[in-house]
Amino acid sequence: MKYRKTICSLFLAAFATGVFAQSGTNSPYSQYGFGVLNDHATGFNKGMDGLGQAIRQGNQVVPQNPASFSAVDSLSLIFDVGMSGQITNFSENGVKKNAKNANFEYAVGAFRAFRHFGVSFGILPFSNVGYKYSSTGALNQERDVNYVNTYSGSGGLRQVYLGAGWEPFRNLSVGASLSYLWGEVNRVVANNYSNGSGASLSTINTLTKTYQADVSNYKLDFGMQYTLPLNKTDKVVVGATFSPKHNLSATPECIVLSTNTSTGVSNSSTYSVEDGLELPNMFGAGVTWYHSNQILLGADFTLQQWGKTSFPVYQVINDVPSYVLDKNYFKDRQRVTVGGEYCRNPFARHFMSRIRYRLGASYTTPYYNINNHEGPKELSVSAGFGIPIINTLNNRSVLNVSGQWVHLSGDGLITENTFRLNIGITFNERWFMKWKVE
Repeated sequence: MKYRKTICSLFLAAFATGVFAQSGTNSPYSQYGFGVLNDHATGFNKGMDGLGQAIRQGNQVVPQNPASFSAVDSLSLIFDVGMSGQITNFSENGVKKNAKNANFEYAVGAFRAFRHFGVSFGILPFSNVGYKYSSTGALNQERDVNYVNTYSGSGGLRQVYLGAGWEPFRNLSVGASLSYLWGEVNRVVANNYSNGSGASLSTINTLTKTYQADVSNYKLDFGMQYTLPLNKTDKVVVGATFSPKHNLSATPECIVLSTNTSTGVSNSSTYSVEDGLELPNMFGAGVTWYHSNQILLGADFTLQQWGKTSFPVYQVINDVPSYVLDKNYFKDRQRVTVGGEYCRNPFARHFMSRIRYRLGASYTTPYYNINNHEGPKELSVSAGFGIPIINTLNNRSVLNVSGQWVHLSGDGLITENTFRLNIGITFNERWFMKWKVE
């Protein structure tokens, strides 16, 4: 009982940490759209670079497809918490910079409610925003007027979900998740103009644009999985997911503040767009091949139709400022993932034979345009281990450790190379076992 209370305390602490977690990115690309989007992978499938559409296992939580919840073992209550740390190198025109950060990633749980019906719950990141950088230059050839532009942003969106999976017929499962999506996205662009140089340098004007968006809405996800037995040792699982498009009922604002330092006069204007944020239709499909509890090989494809949504932008046309929806801001996002897992013998007494080895790779297209040009494409590779935690009380829990390399690049854009270390712990407890006393 004491052991179980400790697990509950860890889970609740992780849950509370997630609610107030800081952004897990330093990428300047997080200034676009909703920020850096998350793939909802847990420590288990991060080692396979997020593979999950057709993964169906009773000892892990797979939030990507709610139909998988019906596979949870009838005796188990699963808690899974994870965190990450990363080092990112930014390079542009021969200039290189490094940045480090760490972040709480997720906390999820699952249990069997009744026969063929599983329930899952937890907190997941939807997007992250976090960056700060500046640029300098001269406004004219005489270089008597200079500028310093500073860009910064913070925030992101989180989601708390409750989902269920049901197997109404043998080998066919369906599921759904309802999420509460919330968070703030804050971005600031400060333009400082000055004349002179050295000791005679003086600021003549400051123009600051602050973009704010507060989101509090819902998100729906639906899933399906079908298992096709091939023989006694092999099977194929096919999965599909769908999340419908809907408006987030948010009113993003743009506050423009202009200050003349020589006169001390400031002018402020606030612009807003009612119902200015929305989520697109999101589709997913995948196939996974299983062999004798030893080998798992799979592939996923996801499509997010951001190109059919709009995003508010500030613009000045004929000296008239406005904050309006831009239908060409977004583009459809596509992601292809392949991955696999190998375990020599998950039931062996020898510890090394029970370790699970994982590998995966993904290719992702951007979901936004930068100055009417396509944003950076993403290539990532991951590798990891599932290390069993064995003691006198439990031999089902797992420590999941993986490393991931992510490369973002595009024509004329900053190149990012990130190495990320992911750590997750799956607490798998036999809470519903009936003990027999003789």
